[in-house]
Amino acid sequence: MNDKEERLERLKALCVEYAQNTVIPPALYDKYAVKRGLRNSDGSGVVAGLTHICCVHGYVMNEGEKCPTPGQLIYRGYDINDLVKGKTEDDRYGFEETAFLLLFGTLPNKEQLENFKSLVTHYRALPPYFAEDVIMRCPSPNIMNKMAQSVLALYTFDKAPEDKSLESEMLKAVSVIARLPAIMVTAYQVMRRYVNNESMVMHPINLDESLAESILSTLRIDREYTKEEAKLLDLCLMLHAEHGGGNNSTFTCRCVSSSGTDAYSAYAAAISSLKGPRHGGANIKVMEMLSCIEQNVKNWEDDGEVADFLNKILAKEANDHSGLIYGMGHAVYTLSDPRAVILKQAGMKLAAGTELEPEFKLLDKIEKLTPELFAGARGNIKTMCANVDMYSGLVYKLLGIPTEMYTALFACARMPGWCAHRMEELQSGKRIMRPAYKTLSKNKQYIPLSQR
Repeated sequence: MNDKEERLERLKALCVEYAQNTVIPPALYDKYAVKRGLRNSDGSGVVAGLTHICCVHGYVMNEGEKCPTPGQLIYRGYDINDLVKGKTEDDRYGFEETAFLLLFGTLPNKEQLENFKSLVTHYRALPPYFAEDVIMRCPSPNIMNKMAQSVLALYTFDKAPEDKSLESEMLKAVSVIARLPAIMVTAYQVMRRYVNNESMVMHPINLDESLAESILSTLRIDREYTKEEAKLLDLCLMLHAEHGGGNNSTFTCRCVSSSGTDAYSAYAAAISSLKGPRHGGANIKVMEMLSCIEQNVKNWEDDGEVADFLNKILAKEANDHSGLIYGMGHAVYTLSDPRAVILKQAGMKLAAGTELEPEFKLLDKIEKLTPELFAGARGNIKTMCANVDMYSGLVYKLLGIPTEMYTALFACARMPGWCAHRMEELQSGKRIMRPAYKTLSKNKQYIPLSQR
């Protein structure tokens, strides 16, 4: 056995000892009424704060019983369906307007929107040599890690990084919202060159483009995209811009902000949270599952054959053996997730007549079959709907977005929501978050090293 193997064996032995001393039996959480995941026994979230920013509504409580209702996503009092309808009828891009609404709490008039877009445009280019010194010098195989590191690095380029006045915080928010898409695309191109040994293409930013247009323009080698593609990506950004203070990444941002740390640290922490497959990385799991189903189901139009394979997934006999049908179910939404409804309709419209149309129809079939199959397999009559992750990955595929960028795009979209929640926490929270944990360890008498 060489030195490396010996070190690994010692580490394995320590891990066994760790498990014996640290693993907590699940029954103890019930015994001590611990609200795991900060959720109540009925599935509702523990109320940890107040907010003006967003309402995520999916059920009502009637005499202690949860009653399913159609899902609603409301930004600053405005239903997401109305925001989408408004920008669609005007045939314009809506993400910048959505960011303004989340940050300032009101819909902008034409002059305010143009001034805001001008401010965002001013900050879209990265600081001089930022790409070379921060992104290229330390390539990462994961874009989310590089984005978090890059946002932390922006601290160095801020002349007053610790200034927490509202004006300074708002300027930091706008600059990070503006720069994150450029950081994402640059990190992806650097990864292609240094990790995948592929060609790296760096396009200059066209300041006349919207943020959605700019992402497609800088990502594609020929810089070409259709108006319909850019509008669909803009819609994705709007739908992902905010989802209440209780989702993991936003709560992380607020929790870190409550300690009094700087904006860049809080936003980097939020990005790190979103990276997790239980949160922002879920759309990738949907695409992996879809690929598995496509390879093992011969006739995608046969309900019985698709249902048989879904039952294998639920029985942990197929896909990743987790027993989960990714893209189905949500912590709040019951009858419907408004984001999934909007994105499904828009994606299917653009996919009509293309090679991806059968895949959208297969996802639709999975969505329709899963609730009944889940109830049969689990004996659970819980109302279940498709969530936004069911369709977002396939929409990104339709737009030619590489898989490595799926979660990164989510981060670019969610940044306005994180910024709004950080400033609300600074202005109104004013108390460090510090929940309690019950200790299970017993007092022990110290044993001298020579006697162990």
